[in-house]
Amino acid sequence: MAFTRATGKHRRPSRVQRGTARAAGVAALAGTGVVGSLAAPALAAEPAAAQTGLTPVVTLGDVVADRVDAQAAAQHEAARVAAQEAARKAAEEAARERAVEEAEKARAEKERAARDAERKRLNTFVSPIPGSYVSTAYQSGGAIWSSGSHTGIDFHAASGTPVQSVGVGTVVEAGWGGAYGNQVVIKMHDGTYTQYAHLSSVSVSAGQEVTAGQQIGVSGATGNVTGAHLHFEARMSAEYGSDLDPVSYLRSHGVNI
Repeated sequence: MAFTRATGKHRRPSRVQRGTARAAGVAALAGTGVVGSLAAPALAAEPAAAQTGLTPVVTLGDVVADRVDAQAAAQHEAARVAAQEAARKAAEEAARERAVEEAEKARAEKERAARDAERKRLNTFVSPIPGSYVSTAYQSGGAIWSSGSHTGIDFHAASGTPVQSVGVGTVVEAGWGGAYGNQVVIKMHDGTYTQYAHLSSVSVSAGQEVTAGQQIGVSGATGNVTGAHLHFEARMSAEYGSDLDPVSYLRSHGVNI
């Protein structure tokens, strides 16, 4: 059997028609104030914030924020303390390094001063009799000397005048020396030798270290002499016949005679 679509006044309104009618109804109610009277009680019936759980959430958020702030502050303080400690350690290390450098500098300066002092000590020469003068020159001729000439120089000196080493060295002979009388022979630090003869007494012994200006005896007239004086020789070796010009020798070491 065939169905026919309903027509006339009993036909169901379409969806568009229903929506249009509803919108028109709402507009009409709004115009009469019904919607406003209904909306107010509905809004008044909204539950309070405390009843919805919002307040505990906000409070918990504040606690967490405070804890975060406290942790950040603690971390900041720890970082500040660590920075101060690092700065302190760096300052201490720098101070230690400066102290080491200064100590090393002082040590080097002390060693340099000691070397300079030792060099000066070794290179210091003096006259065997300060204030005296040469009374007989080197290589002067005469029958009094077995070689026919003077192998040294004579310094004017009365008997008992202190005689000193002209420089740093080691005594290799001290005592009687035949025609030289009482004598002292010293090997100098540069390998040369000096001889001091006709002494009335000797105050050093073989093997003894002596320095410039140290007394080694007193002048006299022992051995082959005609009067008190000091016979002084400079030699290449301890042996007779290796003599050098004593005046040139002393002057080359800074002695003014």
